Amino acid sequence: MMEMLKRYRFWLLALGVTLVLPLTMRSGTLATEVLVYAMAVMACNLLLGYTGLLSFGQGIFFGLGSYGLGISLTRLALPLPLGLGLAIVLGAAAAALVGWFAIRQRGTYFVMLTLAFAQMFYFLAYTTPELTGGDNGLLDIPRPPLSLFGGSLASLAGPWQFYAFVAVLFLLVFFLVLRVTESVFGRTLLAIRNNEERAQAVGYNVRHFKLLAFVLSGAITGLAGALHAMLMGIAPLTNIDYHTSEMILIMTVIGGTGNAFASVLGAAFYVLLSDWLSTLWPRWLMLLGFLLIAVSLFIPRGLWGLGEMLWRKAGRAPAQPLGQEEQA
Repeated sequence: MMEMLKRYRFWLLALGVTLVLPLTMRSGTLATEVLVYAMAVMACNLLLGYTGLLSFGQGIFFGLGSYGLGISLTRLALPLPLGLGLAIVLGAAAAALVGWFAIRQRGTYFVMLTLAFAQMFYFLAYTTPELTGGDNGLLDIPRPPLSLFGGSLASLAGPWQFYAFVAVLFLLVFFLVLRVTESVFGRTLLAIRNNEERAQAVGYNVRHFKLLAFVLSGAITGLAGALHAMLMGIAPLTNIDYHTSEMILIMTVIGGTGNAFASVLGAAFYVLLSDWLSTLWPRWLMLLGFLLIAVSLFIPRGLWGLGEMLWRKAGRAPAQPLGQEEQA
């Protein structure tokens, strides 16, 4: 029993989050937004925390997921499962395209390539209003009931009903990410992150593994973007802007890299703190900026690293580097 609890401890923590949010929050929309961005941050962590790739292209996949879901529901009248599937495929396909070019460079040039692609996709979305709605975005995106073979299974109209639907998808994605990071594939990604030359010397096809990580990250981010469009009822142009990539990266760093549950902490901290600060002062972004500077200076390993440090100081656990459990 204890071995099973230890093995699934992170998934149980994620389950705990989905159960605690409805008990502690009044807004179902805000609680859902936490889980949506947690999925996007987990996808970013696959690249940054496990593969060592600092990508500014996550907004591409997030925005395409929003547009794919919006077009499928408002113009193609597809069932919800097919609309979500289309968003996942669009995210994965765009990630394969961006990754195929970007992984051929390293360091600054890799970052510049992903940023260039982000700007290119933003321009395409801006200049094709017949598809994306341009500045206005895709409006009036519905929340159709979840149906199977023509029969309605559950209504998603209410905020907490939609939260329950997103929570199930979040737990499935979290379980998938855990299985990936704990597999041989995940350990290989860590080896590439730690020493790419050595991983290549022992026979691993580094580009192949990086591209697979990109595709998986893009698919999950596309799903997150689709759920965000359903949540807000609109697929805005800002979803595909590079600022969305920056926001997802910030959440990843705040939570801590190299750990799936750290992504949940980072997303929850950013979303909830932003909502609270916005009620205090119209220039709340300045306060958020100061806070992020403090996190960067004093908590370089993120909230998860801070928690580990406090746990060790309490004398309840031996010192263990962040992400070591994924390598075990």
